[in-house]
Amino acid sequence: MSNYLVAGGSRGIGLELVGLLAPSASQVDVWSRSVDGLEPGGRVRHLVCDITAPDPLPELPESIQGAAYCPGTVNLKSFRALSEDDFRRDWEINLLGAVRFLKACGPKLKGEDGDPASVVLFSTVAVGQGMPMHASVAAAKGAVEGLVRSLAAEWAPRIRVNAIAPALVDTPLVDRMLSTPEKREAMAARYPLKRVGTAADAAALARFLLSPESGWITGQVLGLDGGMSTLRA
Repeated sequence: MSNYLVAGGSRGIGLELVGLLAPSASQVDVWSRSVDGLEPGGRVRHLVCDITAPDPLPELPESIQGAAYCPGTVNLKSFRALSEDDFRRDWEINLLGAVRFLKACGPKLKGEDGDPASVVLFSTVAVGQGMPMHASVAAAKGAVEGLVRSLAAEWAPRIRVNAIAPALVDTPLVDRMLSTPEKREAMAARYPLKRVGTAADAAALARFLLSPESGWITGQVLGLDGGMSTLRA
């Protein structure tokens, strides 16, 4: 049984991932600023943590077999409307937060039974697709993709590093974009599979990437976008 660390595991994709990992884990540590929808206890431990603050990070178990960094931003504005502070905040949360997370857990990442440990980060479909109103978040997530490939090379064969690049996933971050049936229908129509993504979709892929079942996958950015990035239906 494995130990896992999930940053941002008290809501959205992270919360769903914790629910998938906990039944078969020794322990799942969750770092987030508040408990939100998480129910700590048993194999799930919540540790208060603001990854962007200068405070010391929580103590970690002696070894961790998998780690996922789930915090992110959805800051959709025209380039003209974006301030330097917008770019700075997206950079802090998406890239520098991930760097701080990985600096902390990297020395503790150790595989079991000959399998490497595994790390999962999150990008966005907008890095590869070039979407309007995404300049700030796409710039930050593009840096995340570079980090994934560099670390995958540097940490192989001991640790696998991959990222998931979702399109719109129905989480609290995008509530205003899916706030009416009409908005939801219009958004779903953009995808070849005619629906928006769910936290369960993203968590299932993250769980797969953290498991030995994906043991020959590293340095990859996997699209999770209902076909948007590759299909023209």
